Amino acid sequence: MNYNGSRGTPTISEGKIYIYTGTGHLVCMDEKTLDILWQKSIEKDFNASNIRWGVNESPLVIGEKVIITPGGKEQNVVALNKNNGTLIWQCAAEGDLSAYCSPLYIADQQVPLLVTMTEKHILGINADSGEKIWSYPYYNQRNIHPNTPVYSNNLLLCTSGYGKGSVMLRLTNGGRGVEKVWENTQFDSKTGGVVKIGDYVYGSGDNNKYWFCLDWKTDEQKYKDRTIGIGAVIAADGMLYCYSEKGEMALVKATPEKFDLISKYPITMGTEQHWAHPVIYKGILFVRHGNTLMAYRIK
Repeated sequence: MNYNGSRGTPTISEGKIYIYTGTGHLVCMDEKTLDILWQKSIEKDFNASNIRWGVNESPLVIGEKVIITPGGKEQNVVALNKNNGTLIWQCAAEGDLSAYCSPLYIADQQVPLLVTMTEKHILGINADSGEKIWSYPYYNQRNIHPNTPVYSNNLLLCTSGYGKGSVMLRLTNGGRGVEKVWENTQFDSKTGGVVKIGDYVYGSGDNNKYWFCLDWKTDEQKYKDRTIGIGAVIAADGMLYCYSEKGEMALVKATPEKFDLISKYPITMGTEQHWAHPVIYKGILFVRHGNTLMAYRIK
């Protein structure tokens, strides 16, 4: 019941809406009528339990499968038929609790790869069969990892707060293994996410309350900056859109030379924390602050 309100983003696929609620229910609804077609409970159906701040995972749809991470000992990660909710596969993984992380699908390896973070591990799972392919130890003071990993050309960046930082892994043997490339304790994004543009990665820290730019391949720090508060970041057309926890919406040029602030304005409407990630669609920037949704023309 902490921080009452929405959690993960709904996923839409072929006329159906998939919502994974903060209370641990996966619900499939008809997009037009909003009728509930089927639903599952992580407690009743997967012998799992909710986590401290409530489930905050967006369902991943791959083909006919919808994938979530209940965090049970045997049914740790599961794939369900997206049309009727029947179980396709289950993966025991390491038996960790889930960790607020939405999974990532990587299609350019020799195996169809599902990557996610649970309480104490980064996992690589065969998206077709549910087989655990590899597991990499990764944990922080609270075992909370909300950021989906970022992938590009065999390199996989995982980052979290609470004193942990970031680790870059290289996929090996066609996705069947991983090896560490670099680790950076300063770049410790907790919930704001990071973006890769060209050869650089951008985002803000948690304990280290700066905006950072690092070299993607080497982790060389290009800058750290406190012009605005830390927060969430997305990108479009070579620009960063930074929504700070202080309620600042900032437009920043994506360059490794400096935190090049172009403009900013305050988010004055809405309630409680400035935590939701903004979205850009067809030239419109959508920002949700608690009970209020705002749309800004930016094209």
